[in-house]
Amino acid sequence: MRPAGTFDEFYSQDMAVLRTRFQWVMLILGLVFLFGIFPLIADYYLLSIANFIGITIIGALGLQIVLGYCGQISIGHMAFVAVGGYITGIITHHLGWAWILAMPVAVAGTAIVGLIFGLPALRIKGFYLALSTMAAHFILIWIFMHGGSITGAHNGLPVPNPDLGFMVIQSEKAYFFLIATLTVLATFLAKNLIRMKLGRAFIAVRDNDIAAEFMGINVFRYKMVAFTIASAYAGLAGALYAPYIGNLMPEMFPFMESLWYIGYLIVGGMGSITGVYFGVIFLLLLKQFVLITSPILAVIIPAFTDSILASLLMILFGLVIALFLIFEPRGLYHRWEIIKSSIRLWPFPY
Repeated sequence: MRPAGTFDEFYSQDMAVLRTRFQWVMLILGLVFLFGIFPLIADYYLLSIANFIGITIIGALGLQIVLGYCGQISIGHMAFVAVGGYITGIITHHLGWAWILAMPVAVAGTAIVGLIFGLPALRIKGFYLALSTMAAHFILIWIFMHGGSITGAHNGLPVPNPDLGFMVIQSEKAYFFLIATLTVLATFLAKNLIRMKLGRAFIAVRDNDIAAEFMGINVFRYKMVAFTIASAYAGLAGALYAPYIGNLMPEMFPFMESLWYIGYLIVGGMGSITGVYFGVIFLLLLKQFVLITSPILAVIIPAFTDSILASLLMILFGLVIALFLIFEPRGLYHRWEIIKSSIRLWPFPY
């Protein structure tokens, strides 16, 4: 729904991301807060949370493209984040390349790996495609686990700080500016990909791939493109995650994290770029809340054993997903749209 008095006269206006002066003002204020105010008032802890949120948003944007827009189920997304991380680590640690050169190689390499593992989408879909992507996760993690000195195996692969050519990223604040910049650019690119012919083809394949094929859409081609783009986003997230952590081990990429990525989309809203932000921020802040309150609960309620407290995060994760699927299946973004519509219509009931 558009604000009263706002009309579109051209197709370009109808397709524009920012349609009103108010939206432009809010975007500028948001960028000023993100790059100018927040780094000044945030401490180390808040910056670390923001950095992890930014990396996760980049990875989730890729999954949103392949799952939310193209309708291809992928439950091995964290493995492709690992691919990007390990490619970055191998190139920077073993070959001595600067991060600024290793990052595009990691993105391209992960995209190729995603293209290879996306080939089963030609013949299978639904539950069977989910199983094939799950198999991809365990295959890739097994390779990293048995890669010897190349991947570091269980001993870990040291990854140097990002070298941008003119400076080396070392402090938490410097990481924040790097991650925030790439997150904004990745969001801009994803938003525009969906507005293009490519995005409309993705949506047609998601809604009904048979009907899309009758309309002349090369379904196989667009499925492969979706997997490739999603993997490239995961590769970028991995390329940021590897130097931020500093030492890569296969245990850092558990299968459960792939399920968390799907949870981000369920909570935020399938088929929405903005929903990625809602889902990631909501669930990661929930995770931080649990980590902070668990020791307090252990003191207040002695009956809570260590095993219960350790499982509390998984219990809440499952509970949140179940509640959203029952009461808000279209996610927080849908609720946000309803709130905006209500504000625009107020005080009229209809």
